[in-house]
Amino acid sequence: MPADSSADSTPPQPPSDVVGDDHRLAAWLATAAGELLLQVREQGAVGRELKDAGDRAAHELLMELLGSTRPEDAVLSEEGRDDKRRLNSSRVWIVDPLDGTREFSEPPRDDWAVHVALWEDGDLVAGAVAQPGLRTTFSTAEPPAVPEPRDGRPRIAVSRTRPPSFVEALAAELDAELVPMGSAGAKVISVVRDVTDAYVHAGGQYEWDSAAPVVVARSAGLHTSRIDGSQLRYNQDDVLLPDLVVCRPELADGILDFIARNGA
Repeated sequence: MPADSSADSTPPQPPSDVVGDDHRLAAWLATAAGELLLQVREQGAVGRELKDAGDRAAHELLMELLGSTRPEDAVLSEEGRDDKRRLNSSRVWIVDPLDGTREFSEPPRDDWAVHVALWEDGDLVAGAVAQPGLRTTFSTAEPPAVPEPRDGRPRIAVSRTRPPSFVEALAAELDAELVPMGSAGAKVISVVRDVTDAYVHAGGQYEWDSAAPVVVARSAGLHTSRIDGSQLRYNQDDVLLPDLVVCRPELADGILDFIARNGA
């Protein structure tokens, strides 16, 4: 895609071989929005102005590109109006144009992301998480390979500003290390990247916060669920999806058992 794409220029267009593949399209869309966000970050705005500019630019680009490449599909975006017609659609794109707005507004932090996921006929089927600060996009087009279990203490990703209090008790039981970082997408992908071994959250999120990271984590063979072990469900009438567990499979039983015994 052109390096000089910006909010004021003609948006990039995906190659023809990408348009026909939902997995590759998700990756391309997330990458394109991420490249635009890097450009927005370089334009000199700071604080709230930068946050608003990033949210707006990435949302508008993704909506325009999805409108041109998947005009029959519904879209649920954090930055858009919730069109309830999506509930009667068999295909819904669930996007977070800028996950981790706080981190985005604090250069040179890289723990922010762009989420693009596709829900089809009851479940997530494709998705991508771009981490523009790392110049990397993780997607179901090329499922990541998680390394074999490592020696040493488990590592649990937690919010750097709002870590759930129960996670400290969980870490004590598992003899785990807590690793603070920014956006939800960055925390889930940290497990995919083998930077951490688990992400446990119970402080309130929405479908767009987890849809793309979860489908990428699933493609890598990681465990994903609610904190009670039940399935994560998307394209619901109420888009609140307040908790999740993403972890290496060998840690899932211990984490879920702790939560069942102690609550969150």
